[in-house]
Formats: sequence, C-alpha cells, structure tokens
Amino acid sequence: MSRKIPSKPASPSRAQVLAYLEGGSSPTGVKPSPRVTKRELARAFRVKGEARGELKTLIRGLESEGAVKRGRKVLSPQGRLPAMLVADIVERSADGAFIATPAEGGAQTRILIRPPRVRRDRAPTPALGARALMRVAYDEASGSYHGRIVKILDKGAGRPLGVFFALETGGGRVQGIEKRAAGRDYFVAPGLENGARDGELVALAPLSGRSNGAPAARVLERLGPVDTERAISRIAIAVHGLPDAFSDAALAEAKVARPATMAHREDWRDLPLVTIDPADAKDHDDAVHAEALPDGGFLVTVAIADVAYYVKAGSALDREALERGNSVYFPDRVVPMLPERISNDLCSLRPNEDRPALAVRLYIGADGAKTRHTFHRIMMRSAARLAYEQAQAAIDGRPDETTAPLLEPVLRPLWAAHRAVKLERDVRDPLDLDLPERKLVLDAEGRLKDVRWPERLDAHRLIEEFMILANVAAAETLEAAQSPLIYRAHDAPSVEKLGNLGEFLSTLGVKLAKSERLRPSHFNNVLTKVKGAPHEPLVNEVVLRAQSQAEYTHENYGHFGLNLRRYAHFTSPIRRYADLIVHRALIRALKLGPDGLSDAGAASLADVAQRISAAERRAMAAERETADRLVATYLSHHIGARFRARIAGVTKVGLFVKLADTGADGFIPAASLGADYFRFDEPSRALIGTRTGETFRLGDSVEVKLLEAAPFAGALRFEMLSRGERASRGQKKKRK
Repeated sequence: MSRKIPSKPASPSRAQVLAYLEGGSSPTGVKPSPRVTKRELARAFRVKGEARGELKTLIRGLESEGAVKRGRKVLSPQGRLPAMLVADIVERSADGAFIATPAEGGAQTRILIRPPRVRRDRAPTPALGARALMRVAYDEASGSYHGRIVKILDKGAGRPLGVFFALETGGGRVQGIEKRAAGRDYFVAPGLENGARDGELVALAPLSGRSNGAPAARVLERLGPVDTERAISRIAIAVHGLPDAFSDAALAEAKVARPATMAHREDWRDLPLVTIDPADAKDHDDAVHAEALPDGGFLVTVAIADVAYYVKAGSALDREALERGNSVYFPDRVVPMLPERISNDLCSLRPNEDRPALAVRLYIGADGAKTRHTFHRIMMRSAARLAYEQAQAAIDGRPDETTAPLLEPVLRPLWAAHRAVKLERDVRDPLDLDLPERKLVLDAEGRLKDVRWPERLDAHRLIEEFMILANVAAAETLEAAQSPLIYRAHDAPSVEKLGNLGEFLSTLGVKLAKSERLRPSHFNNVLTKVKGAPHEPLVNEVVLRAQSQAEYTHENYGHFGLNLRRYAHFTSPIRRYADLIVHRALIRALKLGPDGLSDAGAASLADVAQRISAAERRAMAAERETADRLVATYLSHHIGARFRARIAGVTKVGLFVKLADTGADGFIPAASLGADYFRFDEPSRALIGTRTGETFRLGDSVEVKLLEAAPFAGALRFEMLSRGERASRGQKKKRK
C-alpha cells in the first residue's frame, strides 16, 4: 500500500498577490486591511512552513521589478498610493471640497477628501494647511483618489510658521522656524499683520512676489508669544498641533472624580511597595517590591496606578487621552495626557496614601526566569518615594533618613531579585546599545544653564527589567485569554538597512555576521568588538539607525530589540494610552471589575494603534526640536567659539557634526571644506577630495568653529578647523 505524501504548502501566484493588494479577495475569501503587511498576506493565503520563504522571495521579486513598493512594512501596488497615509491639505476646489497631497513624495497626486458619510460621523474637520492621517481609496471609474481623514496630525504643516518682529515703519519681518530653511525671512507689509505683536509665533499665507528682498506674506494666525526662552516649547506645540488645553468637559470630569473604593479590590496596603523615579518626577505610576523565596527564587511585585478606574471608555477624559496618545516632555513643561487632578493626584502613587492599582506577582526562579505570574486589582499604600540616585546611594553604603529603614527589608531584596533577573537577560541577549541620554537643565528664567549626561545606574536597570517582565506578563495573560490587545512591536531591520550597515562596518574592519535568522546577538557581537575603540559611540549610533521603528499594533510580530515573542505596554497608563487599553483588557479578561474593554473598544484597536503610533512620533519630533532650539539659542551667544565634535552624518552636500559637550547638531557645507572638490563616497560614508584625497569620514573627531546660529529654527552652521585624513586614519592637523 503506497503511503500518501503530504502536499507542500502552496505559495500564492504573482497575479494573486497583486490582485489582493489592489483590493481583491484572497482565494480563502479574506479582504485586505488598509495597511497590508507580509504577515497579513501569509494569513490571507494561509501560507505556512516552507511556503513562507517562497512568499518572501515573491515579494522581493515584485519589489525589484517595480510592481510593488514597501514603506514602513506596508505593501502597495507600484504607482498606487497606500490605503493609509499622511497627507497635507493644500487647497479647496470650486465646489468647496478639500484637496490633499501625500506628505512624502507624490506632490502631484491629488486626493479629494470625502465629506462625512453621515451627520454623526466623527471624522475630524479638514482645514487648509493641516497634515492628516488619511484613509485613501482609488476610484477606477474616475481614475482619481478619494480620502477620509482619520486624525489631524498637525494643524499648520502646510503653512510657513515664524516669529514676528515688528518694524518701525509698519508691517514686520518674520523669521522662519523650519530648520531646512534656517535664516529665511518673510516680509509682511503694513496692514497684513493681523494684529501680530513683536515676538509672537505666527502662521503665514505666502503671497506672490517679493518685498524688501524677502518673500511676501500675510499673517494668517497668531499662535502665541515666544519672546523668551521659556516659551520656546510653544513653537513645537504649535508646529505639531499638540493639544495642550483640556476641554471644559474633561476638566469637569477630573474635578468631580473621587478616590477609589475597595470594591473589586484586594487589600495590599501593608505591603511596603516603593516608587523609584527621576528626582524631578511629578507623577508616580509604578511601584515595586521583592522578597526571597525558600527555593532560592524571588517573588517580585509590580503595582501600576489604576487609571482605568478614573478614565472611563468614551468619556471626555478618554477622548482627550486618545487625542494626545501620550504625554510630551519638554525641558520647561509637560503637555500631559491626563489633567493634573488625575495624573499628579488621584493616580499618583504617593507615599502613605491609599491608591488603587493593578498589580502583577512575578515568580522568578533562581536562574532569573519567570515561572508564573498572577494579576490582581488592589488598594496599596506606597512606603516611600525614592529617586534613582537616592536608592542607588543606599545600596552603595550611603543611606539617608528615608532609605536607612528600608535598606534591609525592601531595597536589598529588590537588588537581589534584579541580580537573578539579569541572568535571564544575559541568556535572552537583547540589543545592548550604549547611548547616553542628554538632560537639559534650565535656570529660573527658562534659559539653558547646563547640559548633563546622567550616569546610568543599576537602579535604572532594575526598574527597567522589572517593567519589561510586567509588560511581557500582561501580553501573555491576554493572549492566553484570547483577548484583543495593543502590542508594542518592533520589527527586524530591513534588508536594505542591513546591507548599508554591513558595507559601513566593513570600512572599519568589522564584520556583521550573516544569518538566516537575524538576532539582536548579531549586533551585540559587533558592539563588543568595538568596545573601548575610538569609533565605539559611532558604531552604537549607526546600529541604532539600522533598526526599525517600534510601533503600537493590534497584530503581534514580536519585539526584535528586546528579543521577545510578545510584548505590550502595561506599566505607564498615566502617560501612555496604549497602557490604558491593556489595563482595560486585563480587567475584562480576568473579570476584575466594571471598567474593562468594551466590544466596541476591542473592535477599534487597529485604528487606535495607528493613532497612538502617530502621536508618539509627533511627540518625539516635538521634544527633539525643542531641545535643538534651546541649545541653538544658548550657542547663539558663542559665535566664533571652537568646539570638539564628531562627524555624525555625511551627504553629498556636506557634513553633519555633533558637539561633544552639548550634543548639539550642526552642518558644514561641502563647498566650505576647502579649495578641493569633495565627492561623496557612499560605501565609506565619506567626502573625499578629488585632487588631494583629503577625507572626512563618518565618526571622525574634529574641531569646528561656530559661524551662525538660528535659534528659532534650531539650526547651526560651522566651519571645519581640522584637516581631513590623508595617508592614514587619525593623522589630522589644524588648518592654518
């Protein structure tokens, strides 16, 4: 009797994949989502096992022949816009409809914005100059695109912004704040100021022609004063459309909120949990405790503020929190996700005050591996509020009056548990980049006083590892309960980025191992090889740039950087909306009370994930730009000064340098490097003089002189003082 040979899983054909990407169904009847990924294709065509490799090969082939394009892991037919994109609203048609164009390339492609389908439709209202996240569909009959706004990302992306300076003769000069157009001024003629006052941030409507040698414009909108350094963060708030004022309805809900009761809670108020945070933290949403177990392991408890009790789904507070997505942190202020009454009072785990929390008990073996965990809804009472430096000093033998009584019963068990957890971390071997964080210190007037590079302590690592364990436990629990959730996902680097990284590392004599299955350990091996070398900081940065960007998603594809199969944010619901969703999902899945995730909430997680991912990117850009503006303002008083720097970027038009002391970024045009003509050599990331061979290379340590600073744009221009290398690396001479 012949034995039946199992059939090999079939990979879809080229035509089937293209038809699916254009909106058609798969053979199994699955319709495409707005953002098709390789994982979705595999599920839609039920591709498993060996056929997955064939599908990847097919997709790479379609990309190489130009039939398919890919951006941020999303696939779309070449020549067609993706189903979800960021677009700028640029004009109105004769019948009043708004027209948008893609924000990244494709400026000639017009998208007609559909009006709301029904009166109750909550689609955001479009406005000229706004940048929006938009669903886009292609109409075969008309050969045109139609779009529907999902979220307004930036109310003024399409309008030039600048700081208005009044002229004695009337009208004014507006200094642009775009870094790429640093130094560009606009002239506003008398009568077109719209009431703008000296030092105000304004939005402009460019006019045809020039006046006084500058492009003409009129003031479209006044966005508030930025005449002092304290107000520099106002620029980022306006530019990125950050909602910094809560609605009356949200403030009213926060005002009437009352402390939580014991309903649906366990009483854990006798457990000496402690919070360990930055010294200047205003809200405290996580507390920890550890105790040794008889088997040599540990019971680690992580308690997180129960924000879901106060922020009900669909409430005004909830709508505001979703709109913000996360809190945004500037050196001089915080734009919080929740009003102060909630974030700094009712939900903040203050010492010796009753506070509601969601807690997880993590049972850790002597080898550091988590063996099991349980979630609980509790009432707790923090035993102390500690700063990282304070807790570390106690462990290092310098306790103070607060930490002395906690040293033996609380702090030493925490550090002992962390030593065990580090054993498992070493086995897991997550991506281990050494990138010190910059902290800007302001004086009482809001001026930059100091730039510090705080030391990374064991206290920081302890809290970080315990939070990672809690986040993993949340994802595991919800998956086991077959509950929908929002994952924190991080994809492996793209083939293109890996190729570029490998080419660059080879110029340093370092090899990136090739493997069928890329792991963080491959990058860690590279980082180990350059440990202590002059180019160690550079390699850390280049490896970071090669990584994909983490995002929130309702689909799990793991966290590459942490080397984890599943991961969700659970530990910061005061400042991240994703964590609030995970709390609600846990409450529902474990039947911990009435504040769980609703069916409607579960059905909307794909859209929520996209919105909060966009909000996170917006916040990161706003924080980075504000830091750049503060440092540029500080350095504007040091024109002509010399600085130690490192070449942090090389392009055909010039060099980007990063100053050693302040971390400030600036630019040196290639044309200013000398009499030679410098060509860009991409494999070695260098500018090389065609006549002299003089070379300026990514990572080189150099000395530069500051020539120009544009504070409101955060832009700096430097002159190169060091000679490029010639015969061998490291032989640099000062320019005469």
